[in-house]
Amino acid sequence: MTDDNLLDRALVRLEDAASHLKIDQDVLEKLKYPRETTKMRLLIRMDDGSRKSFLAWRCRYDDTRGPTKGGIRFHPDSTIEEVETLAFWMTFKCAVMNLPYGGGKGAVRVDPRTLSKSELERLSRAYIQAFANIVGPNRDIPAPDVYTNAMIMGWMADEYSQIKGEVSPAVITGKPIALGGSLGRNDATARGGYYLVRHLAGELGLSGSRSVAIQGFGNAGQYFAQLAAADGNKVVAVSDSNGAIFKADGLDVDKLIAGKTSGKRVADLAGELGAQVISADALLAVECDVLVPAALEDMITPDNAGTIKAKVILELANGPVTPDADTILAERGIVVLPDILANAGGVTVSYFEWVQNRQGYYWDLEEIHARLLKMMEREGRAVWDISRDRGVSMRTAAYIHALGRLSTAIEAHGTQPFFAS
Repeated sequence: MTDDNLLDRALVRLEDAASHLKIDQDVLEKLKYPRETTKMRLLIRMDDGSRKSFLAWRCRYDDTRGPTKGGIRFHPDSTIEEVETLAFWMTFKCAVMNLPYGGGKGAVRVDPRTLSKSELERLSRAYIQAFANIVGPNRDIPAPDVYTNAMIMGWMADEYSQIKGEVSPAVITGKPIALGGSLGRNDATARGGYYLVRHLAGELGLSGSRSVAIQGFGNAGQYFAQLAAADGNKVVAVSDSNGAIFKADGLDVDKLIAGKTSGKRVADLAGELGAQVISADALLAVECDVLVPAALEDMITPDNAGTIKAKVILELANGPVTPDADTILAERGIVVLPDILANAGGVTVSYFEWVQNRQGYYWDLEEIHARLLKMMEREGRAVWDISRDRGVSMRTAAYIHALGRLSTAIEAHGTQPFFAS
């Protein structure tokens, strides 16, 4: 993610949505800036006996509708601008899904692949030691993100419990099942996106079997491929950070995932899958019905938006389409199902985990899937109706939907007209 006016670019979405609603200026003033961003240095002992420090942040963007919620990423390129922008997106994502949360985000500037497992644990615990007064079950609830996982969340929840002197599983979501994690969390992001596409298939012109191309074959990409293939759809192309493969009549998803799990790159699997090796950039231009960006931010830009042949783009990644590319795609009639709706299955099942932790009663998988399905269909339908009725893109419609809920909450505290009178 590039840093040039990153949050300013994100705020364009807010201003666009506000132009379609009667929004008090007090609301925009509150949402234009993060409530608080904390910066820390994490100093840990390395395996060789030396000490090394790592820059870390936690942003709580807005908590009008409830405690802030958002992942922690470990990435060598993380910046404060990135963290604040992701927290802004989380604020709107939670409002789109009508979750009782605001938006938060955290990061450590580190390449976790250079750390031993012991160093990774020390870093994870150091993060919570530093931010123990920022996070909390009723204040700010982290979760996994890029290069973090269930085990790291388990270490963090344990560290928080030790600091507070009481077991506090609800402080963090995305934990291992044995430590209070929720069933259904592992594939929630992909499943929510898949439920959305399936529910709106008729409106999107996606009849019968669909062909799918997936950019980024990590957790979300792999689970989406499984769900799509199990439902009779063809996964025609996938990519990872080292390249891409294409097969017009569909890839064998089980073999593909087995190969990735064994440590191979997707390009290494081309021969046994009978696929053609293509460049990562070429994946965006393959013939398909649904293109699923499931990698990083800013992957679809004005430079490549004109090459896309898909009917629909499902944003499983955060911010994969730049605002300028959005305009090009809209002009070409390509529907973008935006990240704050399309990948909200993850935070929705995280909310289920938090609820289960707080009540001490855990639901079975069927109940979690049923609850997720109901919420994705309800909010997806509401956003589609706004898009149709107002003649705006699905992204603008999603922001209108979220901003309506945020403004109602902010105005409930009183705004300028109330106090001026």
